[in-house]
Amino acid sequence: MKRCIVTGGTRGLGRAIAGALAKRGHRVAVTYSKNDDDAEDVKKEIGALTFKGSVADAGHVRDTVAAVVAAWGGVDVLVNNAGITQILPLALIEEKDWDLVMDVNAKGAFLFSRACLKHMIKARSGRVLSIGNFASERLVEAPVHYAASKSALRGFTEALAREVGRYGITVNLLAPGLLDVGLARMLPQHRLEEYRAQCGLGRTGTAAEVAELAAFLVSDEASFVTGAKIAADGGV
Repeated sequence: MKRCIVTGGTRGLGRAIAGALAKRGHRVAVTYSKNDDDAEDVKKEIGALTFKGSVADAGHVRDTVAAVVAAWGGVDVLVNNAGITQILPLALIEEKDWDLVMDVNAKGAFLFSRACLKHMIKARSGRVLSIGNFASERLVEAPVHYAASKSALRGFTEALAREVGRYGITVNLLAPGLLDVGLARMLPQHRLEEYRAQCGLGRTGTAAEVAELAAFLVSDEASFVTGAKIAADGGV
């Protein structure tokens, strides 16, 4: 039984990942920023601990990790899933927009990883999985600040994997394509049709499919996988 934290774990892909981990018998804590009803639903469904706040708030991160450690004695798995985007061209992106997307998508992963790794290093074991996006490396139209933040996670993953591998900790990046949750719901229909036309499988994915892959990547069976970027985009 692993002790897991999933950021942004009350909706969309994060909720599916939390559910997949709970199904495997793991203890799960989730963070969220706004919707208390969603958090209550997740608590009832899988018995998750829930923590409200911004992943870019160092105080919230510190308190959340401390509470999980106090409750369960440690942290074995961190899934950096929390993310945000805006469908805006560069010319209309304000500085505050850029900062918000980078703070949530990149800084949040840094803060939570830093807090959890203190406990993982002590235990000489752990799993860190960050959720990227196919838009960071594919030639597709995507908001610039969103693509930049997700690209930052690739470098973060590769460098951190080398840094902490000596402690038995793996660090990986899972990059989904368009799914039935998240960004796809913000896009116009013609953009979805373009994606399906470029996709080898000819469809968008589901949160459940990607959640199963995430659960594998933080499992003991994936103990020799680290520093990797795994795409789950249907063959774009």
